[in-house]
Amino acid sequence: QVRLEESGGGLVQGGGSLRLSCAASGRTFSNYIMGWFRQAPGKEREFVAAISWSGGNTYYADSVKGRFTISRDGARNTVYLQMSGLKPEDAAVYYCAARKPPSFSSMYNPGSYDDWGQGTQVTVSS
Repeated sequence: QVRLEESGGGLVQGGGSLRLSCAASGRTFSNYIMGWFRQAPGKEREFVAAISWSGGNTYYADSVKGRFTISRDGARNTVYLQMSGLKPEDAAVYYCAARKPPSFSSMYNPGSYDDWGQGTQVTVSS
C-alpha cells in the first residue's frame, strides 16, 4: 500500500522560503511521476510541479517557474518542493501525489494521480 506523508508546511512572510517534503513508502517508485498540487479555500486543486522518479525530468506550473524547485532523493524515497519568493497567492494546502505508469492522462490533471498524501498547510503573510 502506497503511503505519502508531507511535512514542512507553516507560516512564512511574503518573499520567504519553505521546503516541503514528501516521504513515500509502500512500493518501488521507478517510472512513477511524483507531483505536488495545492488547493486554496474555495478553489480547485491545481498542479504545481512534477518529477519523473527515474529520469528526474521536472515540470512546473507557469505561476511557480523560477521560484519553486522539485527534486527527489532516491535513497530516502523522498520528494521535495523548495519554495522561494513566496507570495500570498501561494498560500494553500499542498499535496503530494503519485502517478503509476503507464498513464495516458495529462500529468497536470489531479485525476490522473493514484495516491495522495494528507496535505500540509502553507500560509504566507503579506
